[in-house]
Amino acid sequence: MVQDWLLKILACPICKGGIDLKQESSRLVCRECGRKYPINDGIPMMRPDDAELPEGGTREREQTEA
Repeated sequence: MVQDWLLKILACPICKGGIDLKQESSRLVCRECGRKYPINDGIPMMRPDDAELPEGGTREREQTEA
């Protein structure tokens, strides 16, 4: 899985919020905006296009945050 030292330096590419590891879903979750990023073969997929939006979120919101 993702090592602790890496979790300390990762940030959401959209809002720059901190990241938490959700072991049960094998996803990284932004503490600020709630976006979920997948982990494939131990590698965090942190591109904005890889993000799963939080419930009720829209891609339009990304346009204003960028």
